[in-house]
Amino acid sequence: MTDPVAKLPSELDQLPDRDPEETAEWAASLDAVTKAAGPHRAAYLMRRSLQHAEGAGIALPKLLETDYVNTIPTSAEPAFDGDLEMESKITAWNRWNAAAMVTRGARYGVGGHIATFASAAWLYETGFNHFFRGKEGDGSGDQLYIQGHASPGIYARAFLDGRLSEQQLDNFRQESGGDGLPSYPHPRRLPWLWEFPTVSMGLGPLSAIYQARFNRYLTNRKIKDTSNSHVWAFLGDGEMDEPESTAALALAAREQLDNLTFVINCNLQRLDGPVRANFRVVQELEGAFRGAGWNVVKTLWGNAWDELFQLDTTGALIRRLREVPDAQFQTYATRDVAYIREHFFGTDPALVELAKLLSDAKIAECFYSSRGGHEARKVYAAYRAALEHKGAPTVILAQTVKGYTLGKGFESKNANHQMKKLSIDEFKGMRELLGLPIPDSAFEDGLVPYGHPGADSPEVRYLQERRAALGGPAPARRVHAVALPEPEERAFKALYKGSGKQEMATTMAFVRLVKDLMRDKETGRRWVPIVPDEARTFGMESLFPSAGIYSPLGQTYEPVDRDQLMYYKEAKDGQILNEGITEAGAMADFIAAASSYATHGETMIPFYIFYSMFGWQRTGDQMWQLADQLGKGFIVGATAGRTTLTGEGLQHADGHSHLIASTNPASLNYDPAFAYEIAVIVKDGLRRMYGRTAPGEDSDVFYYLTVYNEPKQQPAMPEGVEEGIVKGLYRFKEGTPSAADAPRIQLVGSGTAIHWVLEAQELLAADWGVTADVWSATSWGELRRDALESDEALLRGEERVPYVTQALSGAPGPVLAVSDWMRAVPDQISQWVEQDWSSLGTDGFGLSDTREGARRHFGVDPQSVVVAALAQLARRGEIPVSKVKEAREKYGM
Repeated sequence: MTDPVAKLPSELDQLPDRDPEETAEWAASLDAVTKAAGPHRAAYLMRRSLQHAEGAGIALPKLLETDYVNTIPTSAEPAFDGDLEMESKITAWNRWNAAAMVTRGARYGVGGHIATFASAAWLYETGFNHFFRGKEGDGSGDQLYIQGHASPGIYARAFLDGRLSEQQLDNFRQESGGDGLPSYPHPRRLPWLWEFPTVSMGLGPLSAIYQARFNRYLTNRKIKDTSNSHVWAFLGDGEMDEPESTAALALAAREQLDNLTFVINCNLQRLDGPVRANFRVVQELEGAFRGAGWNVVKTLWGNAWDELFQLDTTGALIRRLREVPDAQFQTYATRDVAYIREHFFGTDPALVELAKLLSDAKIAECFYSSRGGHEARKVYAAYRAALEHKGAPTVILAQTVKGYTLGKGFESKNANHQMKKLSIDEFKGMRELLGLPIPDSAFEDGLVPYGHPGADSPEVRYLQERRAALGGPAPARRVHAVALPEPEERAFKALYKGSGKQEMATTMAFVRLVKDLMRDKETGRRWVPIVPDEARTFGMESLFPSAGIYSPLGQTYEPVDRDQLMYYKEAKDGQILNEGITEAGAMADFIAAASSYATHGETMIPFYIFYSMFGWQRTGDQMWQLADQLGKGFIVGATAGRTTLTGEGLQHADGHSHLIASTNPASLNYDPAFAYEIAVIVKDGLRRMYGRTAPGEDSDVFYYLTVYNEPKQQPAMPEGVEEGIVKGLYRFKEGTPSAADAPRIQLVGSGTAIHWVLEAQELLAADWGVTADVWSATSWGELRRDALESDEALLRGEERVPYVTQALSGAPGPVLAVSDWMRAVPDQISQWVEQDWSSLGTDGFGLSDTREGARRHFGVDPQSVVVAALAQLARRGEIPVSKVKEAREKYGM
């Protein structure tokens, strides 16, 4: 019977065969090998042929998976450039102190992770001694994304290097008293050491890719030569489950980011158990990375396995390694040799014969400890191969044992991630294994001691000499603060004077301002516009031909709109980062640009513009990453509010991003109503983040502005309102009383709601004889921040009155706040308002409708504002209750 699979059509069936007879001969040869030597031999020959073809430059699709062996055989490893014995001693001290620090911290219940660094120690030590460039040499040094759970090992090395004290190690995870160490890499908490926060799993890999890309961006735009900077991202195999971890692999390959290396510690364990219990995570990752176009280096087995592979003349061992799932390999590492002989070797007669040639000690060494990630020479070879590979990023899949050297109670156990301490006896066993000169007397107080060979010991001298040769300490964060000059005033003046009779949305006002600022001869080139494939939606297409869209390839095609004024222009030195449909990628771009002042000593001014609904809601975790990394720049939520984006409906209607943004202490959140407010806010933001800060003012902040797509006439800026705009509130239009005893109310609006409030002001005066003053609340968040600081000052015995209380002091009547956001946004300041308070907002899900229909639905249109104002006055007894009912009927509510 014919194999049905053979009948399936192939792409080759579409190509003419110039020599069918030759093709048949090749097929017959393969059949003959299969019959004579078996399918495994045939497969081996096919792989060899593909390998030879690739080396000869013949264009063929690559295999997505190779055998479960090292990419670099022992015979091909380069000479090791260092003193292996000395580096082993250094690694031993680091292992000890990392475990001691976490165990000592367990007295206070603060926790910590031991097993991750224990498995990855050589992955870091080899890099620190031979590869990671510091910031005191030429260029910016390398960028290191350290796996969060490995932080104790990095602290231990800094202690050995003299950069941390015993007291600081003892303050691990105890920061409130000062001189403490944060649990993970947190630049905001330890800004001289950590550059990149990485423990939010998945964000480290994503950010590393975009950091490598941004390095190229700086070079191609001739802002800084970053060709000597390499990005190293240390990741866990379990971390690769996060979708963000692999979201940008194709981008890295497409842009040929050979300045990037992922080092994935494949210890085959997640937090609770095996990574791919029934499968093999190494093979899965290899396929994913190869398929995306990465160079893959597998560093799986230590030297002890070489003998086994040499004895494997039938290929049975290779086949068995490809069959065994991760969970079973973990079991082998915890069972006796007899079990391994039966369950690993006993499955194939050829393996049974091979095992007879192996001693129990050899089997134990292979299955308990001999992993590529635990041998410096193999790690060195992998790193060297990564740096020498050109044209694509590299991923190193290094296999290790989680909890290695911590004893059998730790190694490869499912629970080892939650195990926070070792007993004294376990430490003594670890001491013997590592060969450390720590006497029993050091344990007499019941605490495990820290170990240090001495500041002038051979180990410390060697460590420091290696780092000096590589450009100084690492990891390290350095800030060379250089204030940018203020841009020319004319860009701001264009918005100060308003738009006259012409209507303009605040989105357009912001884009116009930035376009003018990008022309500034001093700071213009430092702007980094970032947009996730919606530039035309936000009116940014005018920037395409002038600023260009960044592409490392330039423009290799003729754009379809080449004959138009605002054609789609890509350029190698393009300024715009147009990312496609990836808010996460655009945010990673922003973070790299926002922290370039520290990473590269080059201050950049990123602004990232997006549908406001798809910012904080979708990438809020990255906003925290940005804050931790002390990033600066402007985040712009366009088409903001729940009712201005007509027709799009629920999933596009944002009424809550300001509430989410208010949870981030580094985010200064503004909801400007007019173009001139935008100009004042941006100007002050440039001063605060990039220029001269006022006393007590934090410059490590970023700005969130919401702008609207609703065209309106933009008024000229009134005199003397700048301070109120920055602080968050000012009176925009005072009402004119129709009579001395006319009821009065204060209407406070933000963003596009100011227009509903202004119309309501007119209706209240014309239809009901009520005088309303209109206030523009540019920032509910900044008003609240100031009020909270005033409350804190009172606890210290200082008399401070919140700005919002001062601004509204003496204003007659109640206060009614109106916005295109849920009521909780303006309600943030209610407790500091002395007048009676009420608010209107857009609580609930969005919907598709006209702007007018949506606003009537949510009860925020001008007529609804009038009714709410009358109801508030009626409750105070200032007008008859019947007037409220009359108003509802009049306006058809």
